[in-house]
Amino acid sequence: MSSQSKRREMDVMKLMMNDYVVETINDVLNEFIVGFHGPKESLYEGGVWKIRVELPDAYPYKSPSIRFVNKILHPNVDETSGSVCLDVINQSWSPMFDLLNIFEVFLPQLLLYPNPSHPLNRDAASLMMKDRKQYDRKVKEFCELYAKKENIMKPTAGEETDDDEDVTDEETCSSDDEIDGRADP
Repeated sequence: MSSQSKRREMDVMKLMMNDYVVETINDVLNEFIVGFHGPKESLYEGGVWKIRVELPDAYPYKSPSIRFVNKILHPNVDETSGSVCLDVINQSWSPMFDLLNIFEVFLPQLLLYPNPSHPLNRDAASLMMKDRKQYDRKVKEFCELYAKKENIMKPTAGEETDDDEDVTDEETCSSDDEIDGRADP
């Protein structure tokens, strides 16, 4: 077993030992889903998101791909793909970081301190800058609609359900006029 494979296994084990739910995709450690809880004392508190993690063959020397599977309203998360705009993952990655850093430091910091100046979701950034109270209400509404624990982490590893398809369908719907938080009929 290569040192990269050992590191991959060790990092995934660290997540599980720290009470993260990890669901492998196709029973390999290159792709998996991690249950992520919104940070305490934030607009996202109480929400649970599925985060899809893809580890490149060169991990930990090359950064993982991270994306939200279920919808989240945030200026630095692409509303369609769930991709995350986070410099430390996308540009400043170092093998000194591990998956636990992503889930205990980087993602919570992203949610606590959104940066509307460099958005992936222009609608969310615009709303945040123009009407902070309305933005806060929309974030909480998205948490209610798309990030309830009982709706998110139901399937077990390897199980295919219609719920997974529904989340993907919801991700692709958006309105150009305003962010309304519901899929278009």
